[in-house]
Amino acid sequence: MDLSQPVEENYANPKTCFFHVLFKASALAFYMLSTLFADSFVIIFVITVVLAALDFWVVKNVSGRILVGLRWWNEINEQGESIWRFECLDHESLARINQKDSWLFWWTLYLNAIAWTIFGIFSLVRLEVDYLLVVGVCLSLAIANIIGFTKCRKDAKNKIQAFASRTIASRFSSTLQSAFSLV
Repeated sequence: MDLSQPVEENYANPKTCFFHVLFKASALAFYMLSTLFADSFVIIFVITVVLAALDFWVVKNVSGRILVGLRWWNEINEQGESIWRFECLDHESLARINQKDSWLFWWTLYLNAIAWTIFGIFSLVRLEVDYLLVVGVCLSLAIANIIGFTKCRKDAKNKIQAFASRTIASRFSSTLQSAFSLV
């Protein structure tokens, strides 16, 4: 083994990465190939939307937590206001997130939305309004995950910065206190 070569970092969670990509790919592949195998728009609509909904659920509740340490949800309070809730791992755990896992998570999240946008453009050009509806539902689910995880990542960065500021301030304060206690 040549020690001068950098060691390639592997995926820390290969099964989660596999299912993260599988659900996205299955919805996209079924939509692309559906006209070859099914004549019924209703069947195409239902199966594609169910696959996209499964992808949404897996990303939001499983792969988001495992691959990037983030979780989000939106709830409505008694006044009818929408409230976003964010969870992230603690500072030390976030620092240990595997970079390949994180890279795969974010890139597939964005590429999925791009693919649905392209399908939407094709449906619009071909004037297939019904298929535009399928694409619209799938794109909405993809964009909801992008928005949720992007807000969650920003919230996590703010929490890390606040934690770092508190840690530095407390160390500085304790250093000053110990310096003045010696005098």
